[in-house]
Parts: sequence; structure tokens; C-alpha cells
Amino acid sequence: MAPVTDPCSFSSFSQCLTRHLNLNLHVDFDSRVLKGKVALTVEVLEDKFSVLTLDTKDLKIFKVSANGQAAKFELGSQGDYKGSPLEITLPFELSRGQHVIVEIEYETSPSASSLQWLSPVQTAGKKHPYLFSQCQATHCRTMLPCQDTPSVKHTYYAQVSVPKELMVLMSALRDGQEPDPTDGNRVLYRFRQPVPMPSYLIALVVGALESREIGPRSRVWSEKEYVDQAAFEFSETDTMLKTAESLSGPYVWGQYDLLVLPPSFPYGGMENPCLTFATPTLLAGDRSLSNVIAHEISHSWTGNLVTNKTWEHFWLNEGHTVYLERMIGRAMEGEQFRQFKAIGGWKELQEAVHQFGENNVLTNLVPSLKDVDPDDCFSCIPYEKGFALLYHLEELMGGPEVFMGFVKSYIQLYAYSSVTTEEWKDYLFTYFKDKVDILNKVDWNGWMHTPGMPPYKPQYDTTLADACIALAQRWQKAKDADLAGFSAADIKQLSSHQLIEFLALLLLEDPLPQSHVKRMQEVYNFNSVKNSEIRCRWLRLCVKAQWDEAVPLAFKMATEQGRLKFTRPLFRDMYNFAKFRDETVKIFKENRDKMHPVTAALVSKDLKLDQSTGF
Repeated sequence: MAPVTDPCSFSSFSQCLTRHLNLNLHVDFDSRVLKGKVALTVEVLEDKFSVLTLDTKDLKIFKVSANGQAAKFELGSQGDYKGSPLEITLPFELSRGQHVIVEIEYETSPSASSLQWLSPVQTAGKKHPYLFSQCQATHCRTMLPCQDTPSVKHTYYAQVSVPKELMVLMSALRDGQEPDPTDGNRVLYRFRQPVPMPSYLIALVVGALESREIGPRSRVWSEKEYVDQAAFEFSETDTMLKTAESLSGPYVWGQYDLLVLPPSFPYGGMENPCLTFATPTLLAGDRSLSNVIAHEISHSWTGNLVTNKTWEHFWLNEGHTVYLERMIGRAMEGEQFRQFKAIGGWKELQEAVHQFGENNVLTNLVPSLKDVDPDDCFSCIPYEKGFALLYHLEELMGGPEVFMGFVKSYIQLYAYSSVTTEEWKDYLFTYFKDKVDILNKVDWNGWMHTPGMPPYKPQYDTTLADACIALAQRWQKAKDADLAGFSAADIKQLSSHQLIEFLALLLLEDPLPQSHVKRMQEVYNFNSVKNSEIRCRWLRLCVKAQWDEAVPLAFKMATEQGRLKFTRPLFRDMYNFAKFRDETVKIFKENRDKMHPVTAALVSKDLKLDQSTGF
């Protein structure tokens, strides 16, 4: 097999591999930079080795040494999202199998895309600044020079110096703290990660943090304003963790903590090892959105333990994780709940394909990322198209228990390594060697390499969806004279999950008349709902119906939190409401500096603002 190349990385991972990384960071809130020293333990894979290339972006490099000897280095010109290759020439030659410790002194940029620096007013406590990182997919290179590709896995050790009133957490086990010997006003926190993992899972948070215990190996961390609410919301964490272990094998990371971030965090969750990052939009007050935690827990096996070799194979991380997340849901809530969640996922897939365009090659399950920034094609496609393929295979191979046997075996075989779709598929054919004739009938090209919706739609059990479908159809068919027939009783028996589905169904259809959304507010009072998944869909429905009164509420939701799943569609819908287009652009520009860099860049593209004009 030809060696795998990663179109998103400059690093020379076919010639050498990072095995361990030792990181020293000094967090400077005044300058908004990390002053760093990183020592990479690199294993050489070829003879006569003397030059290695690392990924960097927006880094100042001061000094490089190899085994303690000064080494020459050259920073290439900065290209697109990939940044600048750092080429290091060793002062000696090495042979295959030898190791070298390469040490680099550097500093990050205040505009590093992996880091968001929050001023005290942007935090819940309003007293102290806050810093958090988000390295997936290709942003670790803005935080430290590294082989920034999921093909490479390494352990790490870190020590981080911060002002003494602040606390540090990382995607690793806590290894003690002590006063900083160089500055009495600062504290050094230490961390160790003994399980090899890719660079995109290195994570850092600094803030005024508190914690509550929520299980024998779990704590929830956040600013004190959120911590008790979060402890309630995520109280099922240990049950989910045990369920995941019964499905997938032992949890190897030791601790499973959760961190609730400030509202600008761009994702629902991020599966940083030992410390899942979570958005505060999950704090619904009724634990109804904790399936995101089941998803992040599942990543401890699919994603973190078995990792996609490049971002073109991202579906291996996400499709399997959605499959496991729904298997946890099945164990805790029953098979009908899993089926219901799958129906919702199919709908999200339809909306994403529609958004990209059904002939767009970025809707392929395995897209080509040559000259494509992975952030630009982030969507639910690898999640839901991936899940639909796995569910289809489950049906063909003999049901959930049989197919889960394969998933568990795949995890055991590829644990601690990175895989491609080809390797996954080869193992599928090996594991089900007595059913190869059935597997050969699958339209693999249609599933993997063809844009648009999958070639096959599974027939999911609609029991829990039927009430949502019936109510959505009533609203679609209703004439103005029928509106009096709706009442609060319509939704009394529906769960939060079913309300989300009801609104999602309406969003797929032509916009409702204004009279209908006004009546819906009168009888269901959706404006008062705190659940973010319901609220976002409801406000989108109102904006699409061109109900002026909903616009301020939609702007408020789009700017009060920064989760891409909500902020992007809200801004897009308001931009498409011609009457409010200029105001949408104005509000985005006013709020841009408070947004996470990834969110700001993507919304800017959605609103067709040219980066070069200084917006």
C-alpha cells in the first residue's frame, strides 16, 4: 500500500514520528500570547536522516536544538490555513530506529486560531480573564510546533504557569501544582497524558474554575456560576461511561471530567481526553441534551483510541461515534429512542446536503481535501451519512448485537493507532468473511465517493416520530380558519426530543404563513423555552415566516452564544430575510470581536463578506 499522505499537514511523518512531547507554557494574559518551550522526542524511520519538517502557523520561533546542540531552522512562507512549514536541519545524521529530542523555544500570536482569550466581561464571573483552546482540526500548529496530523500519536507532559488566582486544566491527568519559582504571583500546574494521542486533542483551559464530583472517576468543571447547574445536567455521566464500557471495552484514559466553557465555544462538545469540553447551551435544566455527552464519551474509543488517519476519513471518527452514542441511548432509553434519534439525524443530513448543494463533492462521505480547509466543510455529513452506512450494514449483517461485535473488534484491533477507510473496509470484509457476498452488493462507491444523499434510506421505526409528523402536518395544512383548533394540549405529551423533531419537520418544508407562527407562539409559548435546540429551530421557523417580532430574539440567540450549529443558520436565515440583510451584517460586525475565530471566519463567509476588506 502506498504511504498515506495528509493534504492538511507539511510534517514529514513518513520519515519520522513524534513519540512524546514535553511542553512548558507561560500564559501571558496582557499580551494574549503563550511563551513556550516544547521538546519533541522523535523516532527516525529512515537511514541518513538529518532534516525534519514540523507544522506551524503564526508562531515566532526563537531557538531550536537537537539533543542539546544548536540546530539550523527555516520557517517557510505562510500559505493558506496550513501555515508555514518549519524545516529543522539536525547537526548530525541519524539511522532508522534512533531517537532525537528536538527542543524549540517559541511564542504564539495574539490572533492564534486555536486560542480564544476572553476579557473578564466575557466570562460569567466578570472578574478574571479566561483562555481556552480548540485544536481540531488543524489549529494545534498555532499553539505549538508539531506534526499536526492525526496520523501521528504521542504521549505528553506539560507544565503551565499562570497567575495564582487562576486554575489550569488540560486533556491529561492532573499531576500536581506548586508556586512558580520564577514569579511569586504565579502557579505552575503539571499534567501527564500516558496514552498516545494525536495533536488535535491537546487542550488547555485557564480560568477561575470550580468543580463538583459527579462520579467515581468524574468531576464537572466550570466557573462557579454554572457549576451546580452543570453537576445536575450531567449527573448521568457515570451510567453512560459504564454503558459505553460494556459496549466497547475498558475505558483507558483514567479520569473522565467535563468542562463547561463560556458561551462562545463553537462546538457542542469536544472530546479532549480526560476532559470533555462542553457548550453551556447543553444546560437545558432537564438533562434532555445530555446525548452530546454520550457522544463525547463514545469518542474515548472511536476518535481518541482509534483515530482517522487524515481528515478525509473523518467519518471513521464521527460515524462510529454517533453509532455508539445511539447504542448508549438504546441501552438507557430503549430501541425506539435510538430509532427516533436516527430519524432526526437523517433530517439533519438532508438539510446539510441541501446547504452544500447535492452535487458538491464536499458532501461525499470520503471527500478529497486537497487545498481545502477542513473547517470549511465541517457539517453533520460525516456524522449522519456515516451513521446511516453503519446502520445499513447492521441491518445486512444481522442486527445490533452482531454488528456491535464487529465495532468492538475493530476498536480492539486498531486501538492506539490511526486508520483509513480502506483499512476499515478490509477488516469489515475479514470479520464478516461468511457474508462477503452480501457486502459485495453494497453500493460502496455510492456511499463513499458520490455526493448528495446516500444511495439507500434505512426504514427507521417511526413510533416516537408519528405524533411529531401528525402535528407538523396539521400545521402545514391548516388554513387561517383552522388555527383556533390548536391548543397547548397538542404538545403536552411530547418530550423535548419530540418537540425538536416537530420543529425540524416544519423547517424542511416551505415557510409557514406569519399567522401560523403567531398562533403557535400564542398556544405553545415557544419564546419562553430555554432548551437551545428547540429555541434555535423555533426562531429559524419565525424568521423564515418573516415575522419581524422574532428578529431581535434571533439576533440575541445568534450573538449570546457562539455554537456553530446555532449561530451559522440563524445568521444565514436573517441574511436571507431581505428586509434585515443590512442589519444582519451590521450586527455581525459589531459582535465579531467577541466571537471565536473559527465562528467569525465561517459566519463571515456565510454573509459573503470579503476577508480582505478588513471586516
